[in-house]
Amino acid sequence: MKEHIRQPRHAGAGFTLVEMLLVVTIIGILATVVVVNFADVGGGARRNATRTSISAIGTAIQAYEVRVGRYPESLDELTVATETMPALLKKDQLKDSWGIAFQYKKLGKFEYEIRSAGPDEQMSTEDDLTN
Repeated sequence: MKEHIRQPRHAGAGFTLVEMLLVVTIIGILATVVVVNFADVGGGARRNATRTSISAIGTAIQAYEVRVGRYPESLDELTVATETMPALLKKDQLKDSWGIAFQYKKLGKFEYEIRSAGPDEQMSTEDDLTN
């Protein structure tokens, strides 16, 4: 007579509900980390572009000072061509990456400030970008 050996059922043959919940939770955590880390990539690019624009405006202000002998009263003066010289900037270069006009203020004879409202689009808040 042959002995019939009964083999136990394979307990590890499938995933249990707890294992599935654990995997779903881990995937959710990883997805959250990815979204948080990459959600502001566009914001960083806008900030960098705005910093570059501020620098370009600063260069135009310096060139204006060399041409005229003083800093401009407003940024609009940088967009005006004369009979002998082209305009230093185009009108569309006077807005930041969020579409808000840069703010320009003369602080002294040899000092000025160029300010962007930043991501919140409100001037004089902590996220403003300046020269």
